[in-house]
Amino acid sequence: MSRSARAFRALAMPVALGALTLLAAAPAPAQTGDSTVSDSSPRFPAVEGRSLAGRSMHLPADFDGDLNLAVVAFKRHQQDDVDTWMPQLRALAAQQPGLHVYELPTLSGGYRIMRSFIDGGMRRGIPDSAVRAATVTLYIDKRPFKAALRIAGEDSIQLFLVERGGRIRWRAAGRYAADAFAQLQSAVTAWKRRSGAGETPAARGSAASPP
Repeated sequence: MSRSARAFRALAMPVALGALTLLAAAPAPAQTGDSTVSDSSPRFPAVEGRSLAGRSMHLPADFDGDLNLAVVAFKRHQQDDVDTWMPQLRALAAQQPGLHVYELPTLSGGYRIMRSFIDGGMRRGIPDSAVRAATVTLYIDKRPFKAALRIAGEDSIQLFLVERGGRIRWRAAGRYAADAFAQLQSAVTAWKRRSGAGETPAARGSAASPP
């Protein structure tokens, strides 16, 4: 089990009885990504969160990359699905200057009163300071958030390639799938070409394959 998986699972310890509806659904299958997101596609909505390193962030403005991969999870068990993506996403980010990866555990605003306890449990499970800095917990009204992103339900993790200004350039849902990852690579390459941004020599090679 990965450090990030242990951390997200710590979220449900003493609050599990009060959060059964949040944690109940079974993992969703992989779904195909979309590399043809148009300029009329939804933008990432403005939300406030805090990283496990203690930094308050107003997203998408405070994303650090010119391009940002935001991985949204709604339920504890979905960390397993997140972990199917992370090796490939982090390898891609290492090859592409200006590309950052974020995990966004997303909870109802009603849990904000327990934020210190929940975030503290997650923080203790993640000794890696870089992972803490890239894990941003959101305690929000999820209805407008999901409506803005056209998310029908919470049974799948959601992945978004987001420009700093909020425009979404690719999206996918569910566990890692090779075709969705290939579409992500194409979307990153197309954005780099349009923006004139460079890439490392390693990025011109093949991306890491899943284990």
